[in-house]
Amino acid sequence: MRALVYHGPGVKAWEEVAEPKLEDDTDAIVHVDAVTICGTDLHILKGDVPAVTDGRILGHEAVGTITQTGGAVNNVTPGDRVLVSCVSACGHCHYCRQGRYGQCLGGGGWILGHRIDGTQAEYVRVPFADNSTYPIPPGVSDEQVLMLADIIPTSYEVGVLNAQIRPGDTVAVVGAGPIGLAAIMTARLFSPARIIAVDLAASRVAAARDFGADVAVNNSADDPVERINELTDGLGADVAIEAVGVPATFELCTRLIRPGGRVANIGVHGSPATLHLEDLWDKDITITTGLVDTYSTPTLLNLVTTGRIDVGRFITHRFAMDDFADAYDVFADPGTSEALKVVVS
Repeated sequence: MRALVYHGPGVKAWEEVAEPKLEDDTDAIVHVDAVTICGTDLHILKGDVPAVTDGRILGHEAVGTITQTGGAVNNVTPGDRVLVSCVSACGHCHYCRQGRYGQCLGGGGWILGHRIDGTQAEYVRVPFADNSTYPIPPGVSDEQVLMLADIIPTSYEVGVLNAQIRPGDTVAVVGAGPIGLAAIMTARLFSPARIIAVDLAASRVAAARDFGADVAVNNSADDPVERINELTDGLGADVAIEAVGVPATFELCTRLIRPGGRVANIGVHGSPATLHLEDLWDKDITITTGLVDTYSTPTLLNLVTTGRIDVGRFITHRFAMDDFADAYDVFADPGTSEALKVVVS
């Protein structure tokens, strides 16, 4: 089969590899019908995730069709259309029993495209298939469900829920890429008074407005701290969500927040960020971090099925499997391509 293979920082190839085989009774083999590229894949290619080694098939999001199952798999059968979650869960360990699947001790967590071969291929082996795949309801498209593999639950859980957004809050989202836009979309479910998006790119400032931001600040021209202070009588935001993963944006979030506020970091950081405790120690600020657990996937799948959220609008570009290299080029250069999410099918 063909797959997108990592060969060290900055090097990838769409090449011929062996098809995956069942290794455990809890495995399933999935024919990949549609797959996408994540910002985390770009971090891997930059060398930010050293656990990913030469020869690894990338990717941790997919929609596909079950072709084989191990003897212990009960919830899905060959022929079923499924969502492949970015997080795998053994279902039995200390953390899985708490619904914290991202911290799985039994061989799960974020493993696809990280510690084992991933989804950017014609076929993928999915461990713990009963807990790590979700049957797709009739009438729901591959593209809609594909967005639930990672970016929507990540933004919802690690951003919106961790930040405990409440009705009437002022919410600042720093970074209006796919993760930030997903945070804006799902924050609206909790009726904040206003959502303020901050980004350097004019196209993403415009996208933030389209996805529900009440105010969008281009911080290449305006000072977001001054703008948010103007809007809040000098108090600052109740919630700041970091959705980029670089030191400057994390530090900006800590300057946007009011005393008693919450900073939720979603971004994947490849270098240290400074925590200015000399400024923050007396402000009663809560800072949260996290890896998505995907416990919210059934809820989000219900919201998509009933039309409460429209996640298909994230998709801006579509490619065939043999054009995977082009898909990466487009996704990695959103300033030129204005790409949000790409789908390869």
